[in-house]
Amino acid sequence: MTETPQPDFVIPRTRLDGPVLLAEPDPSWARWYAQEESRIRRALGERVVQIEHVGSTSVPGLAAKPVIDIVLVVTDSSDEIGYVPDLEAAGYRLQFREPSWYEHRFLVDHDPQVHLHVFTTGSPEVERMLLFRDRLRSCIEDRELYERIKRELAGRSWAYGQDYADAKSPVVEEVISRARTAAADEV
Repeated sequence: MTETPQPDFVIPRTRLDGPVLLAEPDPSWARWYAQEESRIRRALGERVVQIEHVGSTSVPGLAAKPVIDIVLVVTDSSDEIGYVPDLEAAGYRLQFREPSWYEHRFLVDHDPQVHLHVFTTGSPEVERMLLFRDRLRSCIEDRELYERIKRELAGRSWAYGQDYADAKSPVVEEVISRARTAAADEV
C-alpha cells in the first residue's frame, strides 16, 4: 500500500482535540475577504493571476468556521521566492507546502483568521473549489445538505481541523458531481 504524501509543515499544525465551532452566517465575511484581497493585490500586484473567496464564508446564508478561505492563482506556485516573501511581508505566514498535490502552498494569518491556498495557473483544484462554491451559492438543496453534514460533524471531537474537513469529503464530492452534471446539461 502506497502512503499518501504528507504536507511539508513549516509551522507545526495545532491540535484541535475537540469539536469544531461553527458561527452563524455573518455578512461581514464578504468585507473581510475584500480587505484581504486588497492586501494580497498590494503585496503581489500583477503576479496575481486570479484570486477568489472560497470556503463556507463565501456562501451567503451558510454557517461556517469564521475563517476566510482564499484561493490565489499565480503563474508557478512552486516558485516560492517569486511571491512568498512579499506575502510574508504583508503579514501572512507559510504554514505548509504540498508539492505532490498541484504544488499547493498554504499560508495563514489571524485577525481575521485567513487560510490562503496558492495554486499554479491551470490547477484542476481551483476549478473544483469554484464549482463547489458556486453550486452552494445557487442550489439551496445542496447548501442545506452541506450545512446539515457540517453541523453533525462539527459536534464530534477531532484531533485536527483537517480531520473534520476530510470527513466532509463525501458530501463535497457529491455536490461537485451534481454541479458538473448541471453544467454539462446547460451546454
